[in-house]
Amino acid sequence: MHLKTRLHAKSGLAFTELGLGTAPLANLYRSVSETEARAIMDAAWAGSVRHFDTAPLYGLGLAESRLNPFLRGKDRDSYVLASKVGRWLKATTFEGREGHGKWFDVPSRVGVYDYSYDGVMRSLEFSLERLGVDRIDILHAHDLDVWTHGSQDKLDRWLGQFVEGGHRALHDLRSQGVIRAIGLGINEWQTAQWLAERADLDVILLAGRYTLLEQEAARSFLPVAREKGIGVIIGGPYNSGVLVGKEFYNYDRVPPAVAERAKRLRAVCDSHDVNLTDAAFQFPLRHPAVVSVIPGSQSVAEMEGNLRAATATVPEALWEDLASQGLIPEAVPA
Repeated sequence: MHLKTRLHAKSGLAFTELGLGTAPLANLYRSVSETEARAIMDAAWAGSVRHFDTAPLYGLGLAESRLNPFLRGKDRDSYVLASKVGRWLKATTFEGREGHGKWFDVPSRVGVYDYSYDGVMRSLEFSLERLGVDRIDILHAHDLDVWTHGSQDKLDRWLGQFVEGGHRALHDLRSQGVIRAIGLGINEWQTAQWLAERADLDVILLAGRYTLLEQEAARSFLPVAREKGIGVIIGGPYNSGVLVGKEFYNYDRVPPAVAERAKRLRAVCDSHDVNLTDAAFQFPLRHPAVVSVIPGSQSVAEMEGNLRAATATVPEALWEDLASQGLIPEAVPA
C-alpha cells in the first residue's frame, strides 16, 4: 500500500493524502496504552503515512511526548510534522488539571491561552522538547474561533493579540528556518477566511467544516485559499463519527436532520457499491486547494480502515449522483 502525495508549492512541503491526527493517541475520551499508541503510529508509517499532526492541547502534552520515541531515528526530511501554538501548558494539581472527562490518564497540566509573540515562542520551546526535534514543519495558531472562546468579543481580543504578536513570531521562526510554514488550526471557516485575507499564511487546518455533510466552506473560503496558494488540510472528515456509523456529530449526539442526511448519503453510496467511509475520505481531496486529510485513529483497526479509505477508488458516477440529489455541490473546480 502506497499513499499518493501532494506537493504544496508555497511551502515546498510534500503531504501524503492521509495524515495522522494524534489527539486520539493521547487518551481522548478513553485511555490508550503506550503500546497501543505506538502500534497505531507504526501501522501508519508502514502504510506510508508521512504527515503527523499534534498539539500541546492533545493529552496536555502526551501526544507530543508519544511521538518522540516514534520519530527518533527516522530521517527528519522524510515526514511532515505539525504542531500548534496559542496555549502553553503549566503544571497544576490533579483536581485543577484541564479536560476532566475528555482526557484520561494525562499529565496534571492546564493550558494558558496566549497568542502573543512571547507566548508563541514559549509554547514552541516546550513542544520541541517534548517532541525531541529541533524544528517543526508547520506551526499552526490553534483554536482562533468562537467555538473555542465562547463569543465573538473574546475571539476578537485573541485575534488582536495574534495579529499584533503571535503572527510576527511565526514569521520570524519561518525566516530562521525553525518552521517551514505558518499555519492555522481552526474549527470555523469564517475566521479562517478572515485571516487568510489579512495575514501571511501558508497552510490552514480546517476541522470538520468541509465534509460530505458540510460544504459551506466551498462557497468562499476554499476559493480564497486557492487564490492565495494556501494549502488546506481537512481534519475530522467523518464529522467525529457519524459518517463511519458512530453516534456522534461534532462531538455531540447526532441531530435528527443530520442523521437523515447521513442515511441518504449511505443509500447513494450503497447503490454504487461504495463504502460511505471511503467516499467521506475521498470527497475533500477532490478540491484542488486540499493537500491532505487527517482523520483520527484510536486503534490499529481504525488506522487500517483509514488507509483503505485513502487508497479506495470512488467512481465519478457516485459524485454525479450525490450532486444530482443536492447532497454535494454540482461542480468542484479542477
